Amino acid sequence: MALYINQTGKLKEVKEKPFKLEKDIQKVFEANLYAIMGLELVRSEFTIKNKRIDTLAYDAQACAFIIIEYKRDKNISVVDQGFTYLSLMLENKADFIVEYNESLKRNLKREDVDWSQTRVAFVSPSFTENQIQATNFKDIAIELWEVKQFENDTIIINPIKKSNAAESIKPLTQNKEALKKVTEEIKVYTEEEHIQKTNELIAELYQKFRQGVIQLADDIEIKPKKMEIGFRKDSNVFTDICILKNSLKIWINLKKGKLDDPKKLAEDVSEKGHWGNGDYQIQVETDKDLEYIMSLIRQAIK
Repeated sequence: MALYINQTGKLKEVKEKPFKLEKDIQKVFEANLYAIMGLELVRSEFTIKNKRIDTLAYDAQACAFIIIEYKRDKNISVVDQGFTYLSLMLENKADFIVEYNESLKRNLKREDVDWSQTRVAFVSPSFTENQIQATNFKDIAIELWEVKQFENDTIIINPIKKSNAAESIKPLTQNKEALKKVTEEIKVYTEEEHIQKTNELIAELYQKFRQGVIQLADDIEIKPKKMEIGFRKDSNVFTDICILKNSLKIWINLKKGKLDDPKKLAEDVSEKGHWGNGDYQIQVETDKDLEYIMSLIRQAIK
């Protein structure tokens, strides 16, 4: 994709300025980790069992550790390396907990972490078609992020999305014990799994609210989690929807006192336990207030 500057009606192409070192990419990501990926930096250059992890991060929304690796070399198997890191983490959970607590001066406990949502992210200026296809499984806990730098100090970051027709990787791991163990413990959640737990009426209701949310802004990403489905714009999960048997629960990611809600539909759950992000919750059984609820959700998009 070419990048241009519009100078009084004439387009001037901005040339790509390749990163000289993997470390240069790492510095950009670690300095802006929350803005780019919504993650918290735990440790740079974390070594465990003679293996070095470029960036160890933590996803506070998923309560899970994320390993980030930076690559300029295209000739690597991201699947093999990804599963190696996932296995390393699952076999050494206590070490990751200790590193988190010592680095961030916190008191995270093993039971606080959702190990099933652990994942690995590879960051590179480009990936080969083979690498992209090798990770195109709906339930593989490996992400690919492309990053390009240009002469005018512009940086473009593009997470590579899996195709809608992506299949499950589990049949391919059954004869490989190490891979099978990882896929059994780590769970990549899908919308379909959430929808299958309810009846046709609520499934249809979810589709109406889903469509309403994704029309609120461009480039909204849907992130299914264990208990709910998150809707993210850039690094901000601005609303979550939980599909129940006879209703939907919707959370709006705003702090108490920040939501303009004249109809008082949203409940303050700031002092109650709840799954989704934010201090406001709405439970719906019909679509009669759909447009009004969309106006509430829109307030949480940054």
